[in-house]
Amino acid sequence: MAFPITALMDEEACYHRLVNLLHPAGLACPRCGCRDGLGVHRRHRAPVLDYQCPTCGRVFNAFTGTPLQQVHRPCAELVLVLRGICQGVPTAQLARELGRDRGQLLGLRHRMQALAERAASGQAPLPDAEVEADETYQNAGEKRRAAPRPG
Repeated sequence: MAFPITALMDEEACYHRLVNLLHPAGLACPRCGCRDGLGVHRRHRAPVLDYQCPTCGRVFNAFTGTPLQQVHRPCAELVLVLRGICQGVPTAQLARELGRDRGQLLGLRHRMQALAERAASGQAPLPDAEVEADETYQNAGEKRRAAPRPG
């Protein structure tokens, strides 16, 4: 008996999770940056809402200007893809589990990983000023006999 896991997930909760991940400072207009007074323009893809900016009139949703722009998949499926990427699950396995095309899923994975790499590049490699090596280079500096050379 097969149970599709996406049917067991709450689509609205997954949408809010994605919005919080993509817009940690809160949703804003991608054109002018306005955050106040965003009105709901359309509800045709619930729970994904289209908003209209009161300042510039731009219509957008939470995925506009992100790696998820023009990805028309259920939010629960996108959360499962992110989970799989974080766990290091191969793209072929994710595609089989979700019943999706491996090539398209690979393109989405590359876009998401590029975004994560850009976000991490501004961070210091390690938060501590001092690092302990704990036997990492236990043979560093040791002299050994020369390797035998063929005659």
